[in-house]
Amino acid sequence: MTPLAMAGLIFGLMLVLMALRTPISIAMFVAGSVGYVAQAGWVPFSSFLNAQAFARFASYDLSVIPLFILMGNFATQGGISKALFEFASVVMGRFRGGLAMAAVLASGAFGAICGSSVATAATITSVALPEMRRHGYSGRLATGTLAAGGTLGILIPPSVPLVIYAILAEQNIAKLFAAAMIPGIIAMIGYIIAIAIYVRVVPGQAPEGDEVRAKLTMQSLSGVVPIAVIFVVVFGGIYGGIFSPTEGAGVGAASTFVAALIKREITWKKFRHCFYATAETSAMIFLIFIGADLMNSALALTQVPAQLAGVVQAWGLSPVMVVVAIMLFYVVLGAVMDELSMILLTIPIFFPMIMGLDFGMPKESVAIWFGIMVLMTVGFGMLAPPVGLNVYVVNGMAKDVPIAESYRGVMPFLISDTIRTTFLVAFPSISLWLVKYVG
Repeated sequence: MTPLAMAGLIFGLMLVLMALRTPISIAMFVAGSVGYVAQAGWVPFSSFLNAQAFARFASYDLSVIPLFILMGNFATQGGISKALFEFASVVMGRFRGGLAMAAVLASGAFGAICGSSVATAATITSVALPEMRRHGYSGRLATGTLAAGGTLGILIPPSVPLVIYAILAEQNIAKLFAAAMIPGIIAMIGYIIAIAIYVRVVPGQAPEGDEVRAKLTMQSLSGVVPIAVIFVVVFGGIYGGIFSPTEGAGVGAASTFVAALIKREITWKKFRHCFYATAETSAMIFLIFIGADLMNSALALTQVPAQLAGVVQAWGLSPVMVVVAIMLFYVVLGAVMDELSMILLTIPIFFPMIMGLDFGMPKESVAIWFGIMVLMTVGFGMLAPPVGLNVYVVNGMAKDVPIAESYRGVMPFLISDTIRTTFLVAFPSISLWLVKYVG
C-alpha cells in the first residue's frame, strides 16, 4: 500500500468511526492504532504506546488544564454569571438591543475566568435567555447572540485551546495569553456592533426600546468586583513574574472558590460537582491527547505530512496565503470535529510547515501569531453550520427555537468574525503588540 493510500485509510477509518458516533478520542486512537500496527508491527506499537502515554501524562505543563477548568466550574456554580449579567444589563440597557449586548459583555467577563467556550455559552444562556425572551427578543437573536458570546470563553484568556496549542508548539503560555487579549476584546466589541446594526436593519428581532433602565448601584457594581480581583491577581501575578501560568491557574481556582463562598452560592453538592465535572472534562481532553498522538505518529510513519509540506512550498504561494488556506481547511474540518481534536490532530502537521516559511518576523512571533489565527478560526467553527457546537448547546436550552433560526441568528456574528480575522491576518502587529511587554 502506498503512503498516500495508508494516510487515506487512517483518516477514512477515523471519519467512519465518528459517523458511527464513536467518541473522537476513541476514533483517533483506533484509526491510529490500525495505521501504526499495519506499518510498524505490534511490538513497536506496544513500546510506543507505553512510552508515549507516560511521557504525555507526566508532563507538568498539562496540569494547567484541569486547574483552569476547575476555576471555570467554581465560577459557574458560584453564581458569578448572574451578577455579571445583571451588571452588564444596567450598563447596556439604555441601548436598543441592550440585553443582547449585555449578554456579550457578560460572556466576555465570564470567559476571563472560565477558558471554555461551551461552558461560557451554557452558563450565560441559563441566566440571560429567560430575560431576553421576557423582554421581547426573538429566538433567533437571543440564541445567536448567546452562542456567539460563548466563543469569547476561549478568545479571551485564559483559553484551554490556547494552552493546548502552547504545549504542542512549545511556546510560552503567558505570551500567547497576552497575544489573545486584544483580538478577544476586538471580538467582543465587534459582536456588540453587529447587534446594534442587526436590530436596526432587521425589524422585529428586539424591542424598540429596552425596558431595562435600572441605575448603577453599589450592589450591582459589587457583583463584578470578584471577577476584576481574580483577573488582576491571576494575570497580574503571571505577567508580574510572581508565579508561572500553572501556579496562576491554581491561584485562580482558589480565588474563584473563595469568591463563590463569599457569595454564599456554593453548596457541598455544587462543590463536589465542580470536581467531578473537572475530572470528567480533563479525562476527555487527555484521552483526545493520546488519541491524537497515536494518530499523528501513524501519519508520520507514512511521511505524507512531510510530503505535504514540500508540495505546499513547491506551489510558490506566499506565506500569508498558506495561512489563509490552513484557516479555510479548519473551517471545513470544524464541520466534523470539535476544537480540541482539530488542534491536537493538525498542529503537529501544520506548525512545522508554518515555521519553515518566511514571514519577515522572528520565529517566536510567527508561532504566537499563528496560534492566535488558529484560535480565531476555532471560534468560527464553534458557530458555523452544519455543526457549530455552541449553537447546539444554546439551542438545546431554548426548546421553542428551531435550530435553523439559531443558525440564522449567528450569521451577523460570523460576518463580524470574518472581518476581524481578515484584519488579524493582514496586520499581525495587532496580536503581537502586548507580547513585547511580556518578559
